[in-house]
Amino acid sequence: MLRTLDIRDILLIDRLSLDFAPGLNVLTGETGAGKSILLDCLGFVLGWRGRAELVRAGAAQGEVTAVFDLPTEHPARTVLEDAGIEVEDELILRRVNAADGRKTGWINDRRVSGEVLRALSDALVELHGQHDDRGLLNPRGHRLLLDAFGALDLSQVRAAWTARRQAATALAEAEAALQAARKEEDFLRHAVAELEKLDPQPGEEATLDVARRQMQAAERVRGDVARALQMLAGAGADLGAEGLIVEATRWLEGAADKIGDSDEGLSEPLVALSRASIELGDATRGVEDALARMDFDPRTLEATEERLFALRALARKHDVLPDDLATLAAELSTRLQALDAGEARMGELEQAVREADAAYDAAAKKVSADRRAAAGRLDTAMAAELAPLKMERAVFETRVTAGEPGPDGRDSVAFTVATNPGAPAGPLDRIASGGELSRFLLALKVCLARGGEPLVMIFDEIDRGVGGATADAVGRRLARLAEGAQVLVVTHSPQVAALGQQHFRVAKSVADGVTTSRVAALDDSERVEEIARMLAGEEITPAARAAAIALLTSAPA
Repeated sequence: MLRTLDIRDILLIDRLSLDFAPGLNVLTGETGAGKSILLDCLGFVLGWRGRAELVRAGAAQGEVTAVFDLPTEHPARTVLEDAGIEVEDELILRRVNAADGRKTGWINDRRVSGEVLRALSDALVELHGQHDDRGLLNPRGHRLLLDAFGALDLSQVRAAWTARRQAATALAEAEAALQAARKEEDFLRHAVAELEKLDPQPGEEATLDVARRQMQAAERVRGDVARALQMLAGAGADLGAEGLIVEATRWLEGAADKIGDSDEGLSEPLVALSRASIELGDATRGVEDALARMDFDPRTLEATEERLFALRALARKHDVLPDDLATLAAELSTRLQALDAGEARMGELEQAVREADAAYDAAAKKVSADRRAAAGRLDTAMAAELAPLKMERAVFETRVTAGEPGPDGRDSVAFTVATNPGAPAGPLDRIASGGELSRFLLALKVCLARGGEPLVMIFDEIDRGVGGATADAVGRRLARLAEGAQVLVVTHSPQVAALGQQHFRVAKSVADGVTTSRVAALDDSERVEEIARMLAGEEITPAARAAAIALLTSAPA
């Protein structure tokens, strides 16, 4: 609810503070008094694009402050949260227009852009008038309005749309992956066959390299080790080292036997030769073992080198380390298997898309049927509302036609009207005249109102061109909309003004060559005078006062 509007140095207003109340608030005054200025000021503080020059002549800047009350579930709270602004029960909007044209806005003392103010205004205020392009005349919002009127449950079709989109995305991704895989199918099959044939193992390259080095080293030194063994063991006529020791021991033992007990120092050499014979035997056996280990088939070295070089060549070909060839083989094999299984997978995904399409079609058809039923109820309700507004010959029709599929179904909704029997129907703003359009909008708003409207509804001279019983019908519908809500009406109709719960009069005065607009809240006696003026004109007669009292008395409490 709009609680207060404070204006400083805007257009013809120097200082003005207004307190609004729930229900129907009416603003009246002579033509040119400045009633539209109040709407300009409210639009300015809400970030609407309007007049370029707003600052009152001679002032350094103009300023408008609007205070709103925000109930717990008010939609404006979501806008504030999305903008990162702390939400409070009281919302204070302030906007300043400098004389040089610069505009600065604040929400709860936090500086914000005009875009944020405009986003917030959509959740705060709804303006209706002959040039309404923000509300009921905008065809893009007609489907939402019809859905709200019919209280349609769109959860099923939205879920079906999500499932359909997910199924289509999965199919598209699979098709793209399969297409990419097909482009490298020849490479994959050749590479996998090549890797499977070689069958590389993790760590194999290092093992082969060590074995190759050992065989190459053994090949270089085996001849030397063999000659050493020959020298130790003897060959041909030569006795070798062990044979010479044996001969020397035999000769020394023979000499010791001849000497007898005198020994002559031969026992120690004999013991040393015995030890040397044992060590020489161990050395000979060790050299024999080493030589045996160095014994290999040259074909083994050749095979080892061939496999080692094959591993390294394949690693270079695929730009990986030899130890990663086994992992690469597994990856390429998996991709090839995915390619081979792709056709079957595609069939499953295509079936999933068909099932999701069928589910969406069923949900969308149900929503379409519900919309057509709601459209019929809305058309009937509009016919009932138009008759008291002296438009009984007009035909309002809610058209539900095929549109682009989306999360809310595949219907396009448009409100159309034919103002005379037999005349072609068309969009509201193209068929109806100014006065007719205002009444159509009022009737439509009455039909669409859900009670407890969270938006402040503003009607700018929506009763233009009507009077008498029709004006009374307009006023009573405005009063009905204001039940449990807040409605602001700029009006020239005494019948409408008499139904207001709060009445403001806008007047213009000139002092010292300066024109100023003033707005005053009227008490009961002042309301009689204002409504009498609206009935009689410049000269208020007793009959006009009596008629004004009658209008006020007949107004619902």
